[in-house]
Amino acid sequence: MSFTSVPILDLSLAKDPATKPQFLKELRYALMEVGFLYLKNVGISDETFKKVIEQGIAFFDIPEEEKLKIEMKNAPSFLGYSRLSAEITAGAIDHREQIDLSTEHPPPPEGSPIYYNLLGPNQWPSPSVLPEFREVFTDYMKRMGEISIYFTSLIAEAIELPADAFNKYFDKDQQHKLKIVKYPDVGTLEGQGKEGNQGVGPHKDSMLSSYLLQATPHRGLQVQNMRGEWIDCPPIPGTLVVAIGQGLEALTQGVCVSTTHRVLSPPAGEGARFSIPFFQGVRLDADFDELETVGVGKVPEHVREERRRVVERNGGRIDDVEFTFRKGGVATTIGEATFRNRVKSHPDVAERWYPEVLRSVREEQARLAARKNQEEGKGLGVGRTEVAAY
Repeated sequence: MSFTSVPILDLSLAKDPATKPQFLKELRYALMEVGFLYLKNVGISDETFKKVIEQGIAFFDIPEEEKLKIEMKNAPSFLGYSRLSAEITAGAIDHREQIDLSTEHPPPPEGSPIYYNLLGPNQWPSPSVLPEFREVFTDYMKRMGEISIYFTSLIAEAIELPADAFNKYFDKDQQHKLKIVKYPDVGTLEGQGKEGNQGVGPHKDSMLSSYLLQATPHRGLQVQNMRGEWIDCPPIPGTLVVAIGQGLEALTQGVCVSTTHRVLSPPAGEGARFSIPFFQGVRLDADFDELETVGVGKVPEHVREERRRVVERNGGRIDDVEFTFRKGGVATTIGEATFRNRVKSHPDVAERWYPEVLRSVREEQARLAARKNQEEGKGLGVGRTEVAAY
């Protein structure tokens, strides 16, 4: 029986030797069976979360000209503001407005690999319109970076690896990313002549794990179980929603499952939905050979067998979102794969800074589309292209 709800875990239980074994047992279930979980008592105060939500929502109320001063296409790092409906996932337009931030880095040295351009300074809104914004989100990203690294050590223990098993995949000054997202309701979209209710199309997150703060009580986030059913993941006060990424699935030889999810726009009349996802970063130079071999002989065989039984029990269904972190594609490192996904998601940025890469990506998409049509003509299936919402 595939999951019909997303489990809730209490992180404070992991810090008590008496309750940690039960926590790890519950985490192991979430990793193998669901790929998603709610996490409560993460160690961030309600007051901090309140400030993050207030400042995040306030961003969308500043004048349009202030937002356009920090538009994403102004920078080669894919950091900054994106207008409504400027991003693409699973080949369709996402109806959302957002700003992308990351752990601060200087621009990369000349001659660096092209994907190093993902590292860079943020484009911050002017303190004249949002005086507290930069301080609040710099602090929040730092706190969340520490929590995500700690939680990754618990993931390792849950599948019977050493707590530091994944540490080598983090840089000393590891870049993490964050989005602040506004999803207008469908009535607003229709008023602008836009169609559909795709807030974000079906996708899997990149890297190791992501942590979503649902900032308003709207429903909309849905997770796909192994039977192909969409399961609601509604906001629960005091929790973050944790999604397992494709990088972690690769590192664990499929033991930790990365699950397809989507966001539906709010119904007409319900107002905008706001969310603030934090994405744990991974060393960009890690290559796929490294990813695909690290788990062999390290994740215990009986743990891998347990995951195989989960898949068999649910009919062996594999979803139709293509796996990004796989050897044999155009990209050979996490950095390259992440960079190409950003090009797919934000063609307006790529047209300005990376036209040759954009042309390569579009040629790749055309080949995949032709292959899909050919396979469908033969009655076979082929996965659609994954574009990480990152």
